[in-house]
Amino acid sequence: MVYHYGTFIFKPGVTQTQIDRCFAEMRGMVGKIPGLLSMKHGPYESPEGLNDGFTHGFVMTFDTQKSRDAYLPHPEHERVKEIVVPNLARVIVFDFEA
Repeated sequence: MVYHYGTFIFKPGVTQTQIDRCFAEMRGMVGKIPGLLSMKHGPYESPEGLNDGFTHGFVMTFDTQKSRDAYLPHPEHERVKEIVVPNLARVIVFDFEA
């Protein structure tokens, strides 16, 4: 399994409705992009305070590295990025296999 993990800081003024739409669009890629098995997301909730200002995170699970690699330029991913990216001040993405 390949895990595609990311964290977001949304731009000032982005509403909860806009945030909800971003994640709904991201969840909607499951079933449309081969090998994308699941997508989970949520706001930061730890008392540690080590989030460095990042407010939301997500984890996507892919069956193989090949599927993850095909997802990156996939037209559905490109469409969703057009909705999500304009709302972001910062993003970090980190992939690992387990």
